[in-house]
Amino acid sequence: LRSLPAPLAECGSLQSSEEEEEEEGAGPGPAAAAAAEQRREERLRRFRELHMKRYEACKLNSQEVVEEDKRLKLPPNWEAKKARLEWELRVQEKKKECAARGEDYERVKLLEISAEDAERWERKKKRKNPDLGFSDFAAAQLRQYQRLTRQIKPDLQQYEKLKEQYGEALYPTSDSLLHGSHVPSKEGVDRMVADLEKQIEKRERYSRRRPYNDDADIDYINERNAKFNQKAERFYGKYTAEIKQNLERGTAV
Repeated sequence: LRSLPAPLAECGSLQSSEEEEEEEGAGPGPAAAAAAEQRREERLRRFRELHMKRYEACKLNSQEVVEEDKRLKLPPNWEAKKARLEWELRVQEKKKECAARGEDYERVKLLEISAEDAERWERKKKRKNPDLGFSDFAAAQLRQYQRLTRQIKPDLQQYEKLKEQYGEALYPTSDSLLHGSHVPSKEGVDRMVADLEKQIEKRERYSRRRPYNDDADIDYINERNAKFNQKAERFYGKYTAEIKQNLERGTAV
């Protein structure tokens, strides 16, 4: 047999390869389609998961923005007030439980306190509202006002009676006329007079004693003379220091 020319041989080989490819493509058709459909379903599932994650992130972000806006609108000390209110609620519940069991709440509370906590609270109580001495009249007046207001015990029954009697007029506004509309009770007047008399009596008894210095020179004959010498020393001490030293040494002319 004679061999075919090179171009014809190449054409024959190309035709045979195309036929093989067509046979291969036609053979596994359903399997390839199933694999493609499976890959498509996997991609769609992942796409749905990403879409749900994106939706959840947007939702959480919106909620956080709303919560942050609420926190910004709250007072600066809201967290402390909230903690205080929660503590008061827990105390009320504890008192109710102790009352139901017939126990004393103060005794139960003390049994739950350790010695270290009690000692720390005692030190804190001693530091609370310390008397820092006189700084100015405004600070002294504020301290006096706070002390007096802590002693006030409101009469809730009388308050309820006034509330029923006057209604909204009990809470005055800028347009309310208060002059001559309120008549205090005799008990209230007596209580105010007793409190004023107590203040006057305490003020008369008060006398701030300065610490006595045992090493100081005794140049006075009584307490009044000591105060006069202190004032004279405060104003003229720097001018008479040399004269005083000469008198003490006996070298004064």
